[in-house]
Amino acid sequence: MKNLTYLFTLILFYSIISCQAPKEQKVEEQIKFEVMVKNIQMNGKNAEVFNLKNGNGMEVELTNYGATISRIFVPDRDGNSGNVMLTYNKVEDFVTDSYFFGATAGRYANRIAKGKFDLDGQTYTLATNNGENHLHGGEVGFNQRIWDAEMLELEDAVGVKMTYVSADGEEGYPGTLTTTMTFILAKDNKLSIDIESKTDKPTVVNITQHGYFNLSDMKEDILGHEMTIFAENYTPVDAGLIPTGEIAPVAGTPFDFTTPHKIGERIADTGSGYDHNFVVKKEHDGQLTKMAEAYHAGTGRVFTMYSNMPGVQFYTGNFLDGKQTTNGVTYTKNYGFCLEPQFFPDSPNRPDFPTARLNPGETYSHKIEYVFGVR
Repeated sequence: MKNLTYLFTLILFYSIISCQAPKEQKVEEQIKFEVMVKNIQMNGKNAEVFNLKNGNGMEVELTNYGATISRIFVPDRDGNSGNVMLTYNKVEDFVTDSYFFGATAGRYANRIAKGKFDLDGQTYTLATNNGENHLHGGEVGFNQRIWDAEMLELEDAVGVKMTYVSADGEEGYPGTLTTTMTFILAKDNKLSIDIESKTDKPTVVNITQHGYFNLSDMKEDILGHEMTIFAENYTPVDAGLIPTGEIAPVAGTPFDFTTPHKIGERIADTGSGYDHNFVVKKEHDGQLTKMAEAYHAGTGRVFTMYSNMPGVQFYTGNFLDGKQTTNGVTYTKNYGFCLEPQFFPDSPNRPDFPTARLNPGETYSHKIEYVFGVR
């Protein structure tokens, strides 16, 4: 009897151990990262690819070439994971990128009229790389620099911190600007992006993320996506997409997304498509705010974007021209949408807009959150 009791106890012990082992394995795999060095070099630095996984079906691929988000995989309502960002076949292709796929745009995202602005009585001249205007930091913006990068392992998240020092006079901007971008992937399918900059001279700063999203698994364009933008005003633009200075109500216009509308429902009434700044807040109060939400009925995916900036640029891929094919999918007009939280375009020339000025001793702080779910 004692032998039987001993045998039963032994079997029970090993049964418990064998049941626990998979649980321990599962915990170890919940949050992890991979790092690969790619064949891109600049100023003696190598480009790297960081693959973050949260164990809840979400995966984020980043590269320190341009502090770029190259892919985001999220599950649909059936649990099938798919990439929701326009991208290239390989990271090396970002070197010749002209669309700003997944890019960090800076020093000044969006447009500055005629590539000029005045600061403390001095006129600064920038590259005019978008017709007669300056766009997304110039000829060689933040999206074309190799950033220093380090992995961050947190208790319930994993991330990457990237740093770039922009020299005084780079692309015509005053001041040596030190910028850090911290990307954190959490278990609840939230990607947080914290951007901080400091300068040694008065300057202007407007840094944002320029990812193109398509929630359909790239099976269709974005015109059928349902969009909500929590803004009662927008900034009308001239033919060069420079704000006229007016802050106009969206009510009664095709720019009214205060209630959900399909992107393609009224896009023809805008002329060339949406490429406009929406005024979420008329003042920069620094508070994180729910700015926009996109929904794709076919997959059930929901994408919600938060930021502490006063505005968000809604862009519908109007300049996608079918010249890029990735994984067999050709990116034609309206194949992706961008939601770029920001100071308003041309703010350095518009004293009535929230100021993008940064002084020594101050910190530019921009927080962005991408949250994915299903319904």
